[in-house]
Amino acid sequence: MKFVHLHTHSHYSLLDGLAKIDDLIDRAKELGMEALALTDHGNLYGAVEFYVKAKKAGIKPLLGLEAYVAKGSRLDRQLVKDESTGTGKKAKENYNHLTLICENETGWKNLLKLSSSSHLEGFYYKPRIDREILNQWHEGLIALSGCLGGEIAQFCVQGRMEEAEATAREYLSIFGKDNFFIEIWHLPHIPDAAIAVKGLKEIAKKLNIPMVATKDIHYARPEDAQYQDILLAVQTGNTVNDANRMSMMDENYAMNSAEEMASWFPDVPEVIENTNKIAERCNVTLELDVVRLPKFETPGGMDSMDYLEKLIREGLSSRYKEITQEVTDRMEYEIGVIRNTGYADYFLIVQDYIKWSRDHGVVVGPGRGSAAGSLVAYVLTITDVDPIKYDLLFERFLNPDRIQMPDIDIDFADTRRDEVVNYVREKYGADRVAQIITFGTMAARAAIRDAGRALGLSYGFCDQVAKLVPAPPTPVKSLKQAMEVVEELRTMYVTNPDAKKLLDAAQKLEGVARHASVHACGIIISAEPLTDVVALQRSPQNENSVITQFEQGIIEKLGLLKMDFLGLRNLTIIEEALRLVKESTGELLNISDISLEDPKTFEVLQNGDTVGVFQFESSGMRRYLKELRPTEFEDVVAMVALYRPGPMELIPDYINRKYGREEVKLLHPMLKPILGKTYGIGIYQEQMMRIARDLAGYTLAEADTLRKAIGKKIQSLLDEQEGKLINGMIANGINEKVARKIWELFPPFAKYGFNRSHSVCYGLIGYQTAYLKAHYPIEFMTALFNSESDDVERIAFLIDEAKKHSITVSPPDINESAVNFAPQGKMIRFGLAAIKNVGTAVVEAIIAERKENGPYEGLEDFLARVKHKDVNKKSIESLTKAGVFDSFKIERGQVLANMDEILRYSQTMKKNETSNQTNLFGTVYSKSVLNLREAPPIAKKDKLNWEKELLGLYISDHPLSEHKAQLMQYKVKGIKELLALDQKDQNKHRIAGVVTSIKKITTKSGKPMAFARIEDANESIEAIVFTETLARTQNLWCENKLIVAEGKLSAKDSDMKFICEGAVELV
Repeated sequence: MKFVHLHTHSHYSLLDGLAKIDDLIDRAKELGMEALALTDHGNLYGAVEFYVKAKKAGIKPLLGLEAYVAKGSRLDRQLVKDESTGTGKKAKENYNHLTLICENETGWKNLLKLSSSSHLEGFYYKPRIDREILNQWHEGLIALSGCLGGEIAQFCVQGRMEEAEATAREYLSIFGKDNFFIEIWHLPHIPDAAIAVKGLKEIAKKLNIPMVATKDIHYARPEDAQYQDILLAVQTGNTVNDANRMSMMDENYAMNSAEEMASWFPDVPEVIENTNKIAERCNVTLELDVVRLPKFETPGGMDSMDYLEKLIREGLSSRYKEITQEVTDRMEYEIGVIRNTGYADYFLIVQDYIKWSRDHGVVVGPGRGSAAGSLVAYVLTITDVDPIKYDLLFERFLNPDRIQMPDIDIDFADTRRDEVVNYVREKYGADRVAQIITFGTMAARAAIRDAGRALGLSYGFCDQVAKLVPAPPTPVKSLKQAMEVVEELRTMYVTNPDAKKLLDAAQKLEGVARHASVHACGIIISAEPLTDVVALQRSPQNENSVITQFEQGIIEKLGLLKMDFLGLRNLTIIEEALRLVKESTGELLNISDISLEDPKTFEVLQNGDTVGVFQFESSGMRRYLKELRPTEFEDVVAMVALYRPGPMELIPDYINRKYGREEVKLLHPMLKPILGKTYGIGIYQEQMMRIARDLAGYTLAEADTLRKAIGKKIQSLLDEQEGKLINGMIANGINEKVARKIWELFPPFAKYGFNRSHSVCYGLIGYQTAYLKAHYPIEFMTALFNSESDDVERIAFLIDEAKKHSITVSPPDINESAVNFAPQGKMIRFGLAAIKNVGTAVVEAIIAERKENGPYEGLEDFLARVKHKDVNKKSIESLTKAGVFDSFKIERGQVLANMDEILRYSQTMKKNETSNQTNLFGTVYSKSVLNLREAPPIAKKDKLNWEKELLGLYISDHPLSEHKAQLMQYKVKGIKELLALDQKDQNKHRIAGVVTSIKKITTKSGKPMAFARIEDANESIEAIVFTETLARTQNLWCENKLIVAEGKLSAKDSDMKFICEGAVELV
């Protein structure tokens, strides 16, 4: 017996369907199904993945979705009146379900348009279509009347048979008598279902509409029901034990066999056969693995390749004073490859938006990834790294033996990336440019925590189990692998019933899509309207941004042009530093023109003075830089490649060989030109390719294929390449024994080898930031402060760094501060925008008035001149507490004590302006005087607390500074010093600091405990205060309390905490 499931949900029915695509296909094969439909809720997220995998498995894929049809217009955003009760139903229930399946390619294109419209126009709790667009885009679609939530079924349940019949007639009219089917189901435990099916059968008979049996599959196998129930609990935030929650446990929503399905409909056997007839009619072929490259609009309609060559010739003359034969030969070779592959338009599109960016002052990175290996990219100013000078390979970027779309990723200053995206959108059309969706899936640890919450297990227990799973980066990629390698986890699974229940559930949830998000940098540009090729929706983060419903891999499979536009904060830092240099010195510095042999820059690198230096800031990197003492740019490039898990172990060898402490041994003299610069150590993938070319006679295209084969670790490919490489070396006169030893160098390359092109590009950005720090430290640090201004802890760290360079960071001042951090002579001044409760509009008004009419002479002058509506009690108090008026020689306490008088005066000034009460000479007729009564000064401690409250950190001083003698007496250790200790350290230590936050909880046994953050002048740590300690020190655990705490370190997953065993107050 044959049967086809026409109503199936995967995990792309987010947090509703459990089954992954592979699960559904495996189950269908197991049941002997020849075809299967995928009809996820309101989206096509999994459609192409399902199509590809089903075809590969020998199952005919039927593409569809379960649509939400608005009860009125898809554009309506109001409550919908329920005719049976006469009341307004909840807005999120203003739709019914309808199952749509593609009969042919026209149907697929129409389904793309319907799904896109439902998201872009009809989204209101759910993505909704309506009859208007069904009438417009119904061709090629087969419609089923839907599940129990279908419109006809609901009318039947409510006894409104005339309306049910009218709706059926309406759908018949839209889709045609051969393309509309009544959907019936077997749901014996849902009373409404029997009522609905009875009514649906009557309508089908009366109107002569064929019927089909469906199952509304939400998981692959019956035993998965409990795990889908857990998934629903995750969606709703309930536990499985909660009463009156959403659940589907009353019925079985697994994929059943044809025989089981037939057994439920003995009176209407045609409902089984009709599923086969529908499957036979549905024949959709998707165009995959094609190239859909947009045509670049050239001047006068010039041929794209001719225009590209014109730009290349112009660029050559600009880049090279002398065009050598090597440059000419390389250029002709690259042009030939681009011509043969047909990618001229690709290069034209990229160079165009790069040119626009540079013309509009957007800082563009020197390159990223393998694109820097292209001379064409260099002369078109797509990249800023000379591939000939740095020995970079074009074939690593574009292999003529493997025709696939090039991949040029571009870094832009992160604050201006969106400007470039908008330019592209305007140039090619908003209907042809979109960002790319990505899905947050439940990783192993998250799956444990989600499952645990749904099962009602304690957070502490779930956290304990989750932390047994190795944290990334790790070769352990799944819970199953973790249980194989972590003995404690395996033991817990066997001995603890709760752990077994938890881990079984987590393994089912692992990898399930949890939510949709947006790819951080991916942009697609299409030659045709996107809805002809993909389904679209709005970004979950920004409703003004349109994204695809297909992930990056599917986008590439469809042949669409994908560009990565990356926002890089360090380029913003460079951009701002250069602007500040110009403002401070008048010097117009071109960062691309700096010397790569600058002694001061290498001094910064040699000293490990690289806080804020791109790629070189981590403590481990700084330690290695001090040991390496780089003397040339090649050292910088090498460190970018080596400072990664794996190759990091080669850094000591590199350093020792550089200084002659370790002999450089090469297996053959022909390796010296290739490995000489890296002291015999294979660091770059390009070195592997050159060895294959120079020693074994490979072309560089073949060498790139070798690189990929080794990276994939497929034994048959490795065996083939091993024989080819060794035979090639032997043919080149290399001894077989030596040839085999050289081959043994290659597999480690897959583990350690890094893209040299990328290393050069990122090494260059790192060097540029080091140069700015060396030559323009105040401007560089100011730019760094502004780039990190949202991170208070980072700012505190950077202030400490500035002090090491004798740079003072001063508090905000009403006459000296800009909006943001700004250089001021030999110091950096806090910006007014850093003060909480003031607001950007007030800050801009303050600065605009000061620029136009000069510094404020006092508080009275300030209040008279700044009349913005938000200059109110809250903003004036915040400005006062932050100390911005201190330069007026007025006590903060006096200002705060006279707030009513100050507000009165401010209001009078505003009224004078609005009524324009001035004479011919500009004198205010309604003269007002600010009279402030005396008030006691504010204690230093309170001023510091205000700084912390309003700026997020202490600026002028730290509360601990008044207690230096006591700290010495207590033998206190700095928190920074404490965190640098070995994680296994079990000695008792004392720390001192301010309690910046406190959270008190009750344990499962009903006892109190607390979590507090303690902060000293340089660092902070979370302290755990257990019940007994809390009882003895109860009065100390409140914000802003200054304490000395005694205890031990505790480390889990590199997260250091302080177990407090006692504490006293510092007074």
